[in-house]
Amino acid sequence: MIHSDAALSAALKKGVPVYYFYGSDPFFLQRAAGRALSALKGEEDEDLEVTRLDGPAPDLGELTMAAGVISLFGTRRVILLPFLQPSAYSDKDLDSLCDLLSSAENAAFILTTRFEDERTLKNMPKRAERLIACCGQLGYAAQMAPPTQREMAQLLSARARELDTVLPDGAARLMLERCGPDLFLLQNELDKLAAACGYTEITPALVRQMGVQSLEADVFEMIRLINGKNAAAACKKLQALRRAQNDPASIAAAMIASYLDMYRVKAGQEAQRPYQQVFKDFAYTGKDYRLKKSGEAAARYTKRQLAASLQVLQELDTALKSSPLNKDILLEQAVCRLAAVGAR
Repeated sequence: MIHSDAALSAALKKGVPVYYFYGSDPFFLQRAAGRALSALKGEEDEDLEVTRLDGPAPDLGELTMAAGVISLFGTRRVILLPFLQPSAYSDKDLDSLCDLLSSAENAAFILTTRFEDERTLKNMPKRAERLIACCGQLGYAAQMAPPTQREMAQLLSARARELDTVLPDGAARLMLERCGPDLFLLQNELDKLAAACGYTEITPALVRQMGVQSLEADVFEMIRLINGKNAAAACKKLQALRRAQNDPASIAAAMIASYLDMYRVKAGQEAQRPYQQVFKDFAYTGKDYRLKKSGEAAARYTKRQLAASLQVLQELDTALKSSPLNKDILLEQAVCRLAAVGAR
């Protein structure tokens, strides 16, 4: 079952004893668990005992003791198991965990499991399936669906309003492009930018001036300059990346990934397959937004040009690993060669 606020509210109203959230985004897992805990506390915060047991496989003895202790005053207990990993238990221990969840009389459980990516979610381990089935029978078990770009922008805007700050949609989208989908990082960036503007309005110009940017986003911007036949500006961008202590191999890897994306989308277009289908065919994870942008970048290239660009990058990768030449020189040579390929 996919999580929804309405379904969770219904389960909380019934007073079910188990709430299990699983997915690939730690921010949304933590937020859902926090909402469940806040709802269980209600207005009787002081009368609720909360025990948190960390780790992928909390000790069953400690868990049994935490759940089984009967308060003399009838105080209800909540057991938090953040980022539990069912596969870390043996089959026997997982059975014991399920028995405990079903037999505890004075405790509610809030569990979360983070999976590596969406592909793992689709082919999850058998023990994870067993725990999900168990929790679903006892209470509430739901998958946290990955957020859309629009939902993430809305979350940023809501956070800005809490800070009495205006975040226009264009600035929110720019933050997402520069930082990626990590909402913990995005919230920190938002707090910083709100303070920088004096809690007035975060403009796109301020995001470009003061906001951090992921290596992948920086490299994509450099490739955009290459695509625009501006090799000099691309080399300046490369020099800025190196001054920021980015590893040459990491820069090359990000360049290769970007050109691979462009080549795949271009090949998909020739086969009458949109970028969304390419996303599925090559088992990408996360959002297909990067392939949409790659398709726009690939529009000015032929497939042969993109193949030639990949050949340049393959030679760069080999040279970085084996050539005695200065790595900065190798990177600049590759950028100029890529610009030349695109200008043919």
